[in-house]
Amino acid sequence: MSTAQQGRREVFAGRSMFVFAAIGSAIGLGNIWRFPYVSYDNGGGAFLFPYVIALLTAGVPVLILDYVLGHRFRGSAPLVWRRVSAKTEAIGWVQVGITYIIAIYYCVILAWAAMYTWYSIKLSWGEDPQAFFLEEFLHADNESLNSTTIIWPIAIVLLVVWLALTAVMTLGIRKGMGGLSSIFVPILILLFLILVVRALFLPGAATGLQAFFSPDWSALTQPSVWMAAYGQIFYSLAIAFGIMMTQASYLKRRSNLSGLGAVVGLSNSAFEVLAGIGVFATLGFMAAAQGVGVDEVVSSGIGLAFIAFPTIINAMPGGPLFGILFFGSLFIAGFTSLVTIVEVVVSAVQDKFAMARRRAAILVCTACAIPSLAFFPVTTGLATLDIVDKFVNVVGIVFIALTSILVAGWVLGRFPELRAHVNAVSSLPLGVWWDFSLKILTPIVLGTTFILETRSLIVDGYEGYSMSKITVFGWSLAIFLYGGAALMSKISWPATTIVDGPPNGDFGVPLTGRGAPFGGHLDNPAETANQRRARLGVGSDLHGEMPEA
Repeated sequence: MSTAQQGRREVFAGRSMFVFAAIGSAIGLGNIWRFPYVSYDNGGGAFLFPYVIALLTAGVPVLILDYVLGHRFRGSAPLVWRRVSAKTEAIGWVQVGITYIIAIYYCVILAWAAMYTWYSIKLSWGEDPQAFFLEEFLHADNESLNSTTIIWPIAIVLLVVWLALTAVMTLGIRKGMGGLSSIFVPILILLFLILVVRALFLPGAATGLQAFFSPDWSALTQPSVWMAAYGQIFYSLAIAFGIMMTQASYLKRRSNLSGLGAVVGLSNSAFEVLAGIGVFATLGFMAAAQGVGVDEVVSSGIGLAFIAFPTIINAMPGGPLFGILFFGSLFIAGFTSLVTIVEVVVSAVQDKFAMARRRAAILVCTACAIPSLAFFPVTTGLATLDIVDKFVNVVGIVFIALTSILVAGWVLGRFPELRAHVNAVSSLPLGVWWDFSLKILTPIVLGTTFILETRSLIVDGYEGYSMSKITVFGWSLAIFLYGGAALMSKISWPATTIVDGPPNGDFGVPLTGRGAPFGGHLDNPAETANQRRARLGVGSDLHGEMPEA
């Protein structure tokens, strides 16, 4: 990289590369193993109505908020929030902490999926997939606080996954995250389409689809169903905890933010419905084979993936091929998501410490891999994963999503400015509905969810785990996230980093309209870099991105 480009922000090669990266981050394990069950359990086909409402009134608006924050302020999550206000940098560090924790445990599920892809060839889980998974594969111990008994096959595969991830992260945005997503996301969609088509021709598939799509309209009168719809949207879109914000900071200056938000949001939901069709067609086959109702074989999460599906694969014609397609899809979906998750941390380290990309990537991946290898390929790994995942969603994602929206919208009053930025570069203008969704509707949903979930954790505990395990791997996350964020926000930024622009300054795109030339008050092509810095009274280019191709 030339001297002139030092410190400038890399950008995606084009719109399609960003779309694939964003879809890759949104489409993850939750789309495949969570949405089908949530939909079935909350009114079946009727659930799609509140689900679409939640997508349009919360999912896409918050996704666009993430995009505009990253695109306007051109940085990692902490740098974006520091540029929003001198007092809000800690919000960005909480988001970094959340992605760091998720990366640590998410990777072990990818190791499981990789191993089960191999096991599918010979159906190595035998006649009792549940006993194999819990006893032979994981040697699950839910009672001990933390085991030191290492499960070496999982540990070795987990290490390989971390090494592969490190290699991808060192390649940068275009060759790493963008290049990987541009290849893997189409492959994922193709694999899953083949899987769904195969599932549709299984005996009993129609019964499974009937169970999935049959509407229970009375469910729409239950508040819990609507909460489940909004919860699924937040869970699956990867919004409000730094991922989409970081990706948008790598967009070129003229990027159709609202259009991209709509495309990514709708693509994610379309894949979820496709996953529901594939999963329930397969569960219908399992129910028919066992002579029971679909309701007796329905499951979700890890149980669906590593117990129910191997049971189904044992009984179906061409089971090994189906298993390779299913677990291969799980791995690819998870790996593309993991790359974007870790990118949040790498980008923050690069910005805060003015660190080279390769060095930051190796440092972050090593810092993730060590606790990942210490806590999860052991006999207590499944219980630890379950607790950490629950608490990071409640005390982490839900709370920081609520906080960031309230701060940006109500405390700082930045929504009119952000809406103007979106409208200046987008073909689909935002109106007052965007403000209403973010300032009124979404905070109500998130606030209610946080209160109810936190109360349940305090009063009832979680899944019968001991208080010591919940305290160590659950509540302590709050101390790590919020205490660590407060400490990181006290560290000074490099002298070359612009954190405070001129009054009413723009960190990237002028607000004079989508068709306006890039003159404005910041980016005048006739000025040299030194002339622009002198005029603005700052030390370097605010925009700080690589020259566009």
